[in-house]
Amino acid sequence: MANVLIVEARFYEHLNDLLLAGARAAIEAAGHSHETITVPGALEVPGAIALAADHYDAFVAIGVVIRGETYHFEIVAGESARAIMALTLDGLAIGNGILTTEDEAQALTRARPTEKDKGGEAAKAALAMLALKKKYG
Repeated sequence: MANVLIVEARFYEHLNDLLLAGARAAIEAAGHSHETITVPGALEVPGAIALAADHYDAFVAIGVVIRGETYHFEIVAGESARAIMALTLDGLAIGNGILTTEDEAQALTRARPTEKDKGGEAAKAALAMLALKKKYG
């Protein structure tokens, strides 16, 4: 049984609740345990994963970044994804469930467990990467 840490950037609470529900359901369905921590924003998610790297088997990154009127969206979306990818290349099993959307309607469709279930998909990706880590690590 693996111990999974869900790291959430809880800016849009109603959207995060949906992502978390999907992630938790997928982890529990696979027979694993999980904990959840909250960080201020998507840019802090990779840092929290790095800090907790020695204490968990796999990680699920959860959050929502919706395009606004400034360049900030590109920075947050790109840099959080880049940092998560760097951690995976360092050997951590991470599923990236940070949504980057044009508007709230797109985010809702992706977050709802009854629709695209990106929280659940991120959890499944983390567990798939953990299986590869165990096989090749």
